[in-house]
Amino acid sequence: MPSINGSVLVTDDDPDLRRVLRRTLDALGFEVFESANGEQAVRTAAMRPFDAVLMDVNMPGMGGIAACREIRKNAPRLQILMLTVRDKEVDKIEALDAGADDYITKPFSIPELAARLRSAVRRSATTVLDSRLPISIGEIDLDPARRLVRKSGAVLRLTPKEFDLLHYLMSHPGIPIAHSKLLRSVWGEEYGRELEYLRTFMHQLRKKIEADPSAPEYLLTELYFGYRFREPS
Repeated sequence: MPSINGSVLVTDDDPDLRRVLRRTLDALGFEVFESANGEQAVRTAAMRPFDAVLMDVNMPGMGGIAACREIRKNAPRLQILMLTVRDKEVDKIEALDAGADDYITKPFSIPELAARLRSAVRRSATTVLDSRLPISIGEIDLDPARRLVRKSGAVLRLTPKEFDLLHYLMSHPGIPIAHSKLLRSVWGEEYGRELEYLRTFMHQLRKKIEADPSAPEYLLTELYFGYRFREPS
């Protein structure tokens, strides 16, 4: 019987947790595959396509962060969700910098996990934006078809989700976008209230885009509302 919600590679060194996740996600209509460590996950992800990867951060040998980086090199659009007991901002930033699209902190609820995975599967099957036309504002050039961003001619290295966020904002120059609309438009309908989550991504994106992240020229804050990309001059 074909999967209803897509295929997921579950990576965790705890066999009991893998067993629980397999049974639960299988019952919810996901096609579930397993790997016990980062090395296995990298090999498995290279052998067949998946809609999403759910990966623990803390594993012996190759950890989740290193495995995420390796998988991301060969699968720029694959949705990677990190599973961790850690809740420090620096750990979240490390996961996002490695190319993760989302993170879920243990303990988690099954409905939340299922909703995040369904959203990830939908994102893997569709492009975030319909527009494929290049955009140039100031020194920033964004090419959606090639998923390429340049500043003053120099290529910027963005994670997939940083690119999607920048693309959405640059597609609406000068228009203030509410936090909730940004989250739902870029991450999916299950999102909308994860304000700190969005701030973390914006902080990282500003470090790569702005000459002075503390005084942004492009990624502007609309106080108590959201963000906007500067208007073309």
